[in-house]
Amino acid sequence: MTAADGQALKGRRALVTGGAGGIGLAAAKALAARGAHVVVADRDREGAEAAAAELGGSAWVVDLLDPEAVSEARLSEALDGVDILVNNAGIQRVSPIEEFDPQDFRRIITLMLEVPFLLVRAALPKMYANEFGRIINISSVHGLRASAFKSAYVTAKHGLEGLSKVTALEGGPHGVTSNCVNPGYVRTPLVEKQIGDQARLHGIPETEVLAKIMLTESAIKRLVEPDEVASLVAWLASDDAAMVTGASYTMDGGWSAR
Repeated sequence: MTAADGQALKGRRALVTGGAGGIGLAAAKALAARGAHVVVADRDREGAEAAAAELGGSAWVVDLLDPEAVSEARLSEALDGVDILVNNAGIQRVSPIEEFDPQDFRRIITLMLEVPFLLVRAALPKMYANEFGRIINISSVHGLRASAFKSAYVTAKHGLEGLSKVTALEGGPHGVTSNCVNPGYVRTPLVEKQIGDQARLHGIPETEVLAKIMLTESAIKRLVEPDEVASLVAWLASDDAAMVTGASYTMDGGWSAR
C-alpha cells in the first residue's frame, strides 16, 4: 500500500457487520488502513470493542436478530454519517431440506437478507444527501451457484444479489454504488465449523472434506484468505471504483467458471 492509499478513505465513515472476526475483521482493518473511521458492528462485545480500539474506530455491540435492535429509530441513529456499508454478518446451517429446521431457515434469511435491506434502507437517505455512498455486500459463490444441504444460505445469498442490483439502479443517480463480493470458501471459523458437518452428511473423514467436497469445483485448490476478500472490499469503497456498480466479483478460484 502506498502513502496515498493510506489516505484514500480519509474522512469516510464505514460500518462493517460481523466485524469482530473473519472476513468482517479483515475488511474493517483494510478500510481503517486507508483512513476510514470504522464502526465494528457485532454481537461479540469483547471482540467488537477490541477491534475498534485497535483500529481507532468505534464499536456497535448489536444482535442483528433482535427486532428492537433493528428498529427504524435505532438504525437511523446507527447509520448516521455512514458513507460505506459492508453487509457481512452471516451464519450457516448444513442440513437436507427435509430435515432443515424452519426456524433456522428464517434466522438465516432474516440475518443475511432482511437485515441488509434494513441497513441499506437506513443508510441511503444520508448517502443520497451527500451524493456519495458505497454499499458492499459480502455474498458468496453460493449467491451464483447452489450446493446441496445449504437451502437457507443459498437462498439468502441469491436474494442478496438481487437486492444489491436494485440498490445499484436506484442509487446510481445519487452517487451511491452497490456491489457484491463473491468468495469461495474462506479460511474463517464459519467454514471450519462446516468441515465436521460436511463429513457427517457425506460419510467421509474430516480430513477429506476440503479435497472431496469444498474444493472440487475450484481450479485453485486452497481456501480464500480473509485479507484477499478485504482487499477487494477496500477497492470497491474507493473513488477508483466510482463506475463499478451492480456487479458481482467472484473470488472463488475458478469455481463459477464451470
